[in-house]
Amino acid sequence: TSECDIFLEYIVFQIYRNTLKNKTKQMKFIVSSSYLLKQLQVLGNVINSSNTLPILDNFLFDLDHNVLTVSASDLETTMSATLEIDSESKGSVAVPAKLLLEILKTFPEQPLTFTVEENNTIEISSNSGKYAVAYAPSDEFPKSVNLDDPSVTLVPADVLATAISKTIFAAGNDDLRPVMSGVFFQFSPQGLIFVATDAHKLVKYARTDVTASQVADFIMPKKPLNILKNILGTSDAEIKIEYNDSNAAFSFDNYVLMCRLIDGKYPNYEAVIPKENPNKLMIDRSQFLSSVRRVAIFSNKTTHQIRLKIAGAELNVSAEDIDYSNKAEERLTCDYQGDDMQIGYNSRFLTEMLTNLQSDMIMLEMSLPNRAGILTPVDGLEEGETVTMLVMPVMLNS
Repeated sequence: TSECDIFLEYIVFQIYRNTLKNKTKQMKFIVSSSYLLKQLQVLGNVINSSNTLPILDNFLFDLDHNVLTVSASDLETTMSATLEIDSESKGSVAVPAKLLLEILKTFPEQPLTFTVEENNTIEISSNSGKYAVAYAPSDEFPKSVNLDDPSVTLVPADVLATAISKTIFAAGNDDLRPVMSGVFFQFSPQGLIFVATDAHKLVKYARTDVTASQVADFIMPKKPLNILKNILGTSDAEIKIEYNDSNAAFSFDNYVLMCRLIDGKYPNYEAVIPKENPNKLMIDRSQFLSSVRRVAIFSNKTTHQIRLKIAGAELNVSAEDIDYSNKAEERLTCDYQGDDMQIGYNSRFLTEMLTNLQSDMIMLEMSLPNRAGILTPVDGLEEGETVTMLVMPVMLNS
């Protein structure tokens, strides 16, 4: 009797397996070539150029009748897009990302038919031909993380895009200090704060017009933030941010981006922002930026040091490379209140900060030549928006 039961179970198992196999074989859908390409190009930013797991070189296609969910992952970051397509079948396969993107780029706008064949290939039919692409089993693809008991905050797309672009350039690249390689998100009922620093420069972007229901903070890695920055600029959606101690998810339009957060405690950034800065320099941003860029060409290629000499209503910007006898000096008019002083800055850091401000006029507040200077925009800010940039001085050559 037991042998008969085992045999019956085996028959049932084979029928079940063949049913699943046939479902996959029957997987078929029709989609616009340009619509699919646009979605896949966004998701393709998640995929690394070299992966330790071959399955990560693929897009996961998960079909449920008229809804196709396409996902890409590098284990740390997973992003999916939900597409409306024409289909009556269900199934999932992993399709080579690079090959699929290359073929889609060559098509003019037209409907494409994707059919999963019995010989482990997915056939793409266009107006002009047929193309077979080998696929991988979908069960090898990493499963998406479920957020346990997440906190939720809603942020307008333009606010988040601005916050990322204003801060991400200041984040560090030091693997030994991973917490400083991301952007610090600080949410509270009083507002939202975004901070990035690499110990040489620091940017704090704050909004009081957008708030969270409870106090929370986490450190976002740069890669998912760059992906978000590139697509949020064209969106007018409200971003739903869900987060817990280890992961965060960003949901908007037809996308969901999930990423692992950077583990660790962020430095006390408020402690390094000097509070008393009696020397205040106000100057035209574009004029100052152009001067710094020109003069920096003549600076030492190792230190990139430029010297600011301020007296009365005159700002003197100079640089010198003693090794090659290169030297430059420019005079600018400014509005200055404070003691006459000389201070040195790394021209690259100063240029980055001035470039990331959009105001006509900027304020540089200083205390002593060995203390950090604070750079803020004088105009061009929205209600409830503040930008504070801190740049560390360099020791002047005598």
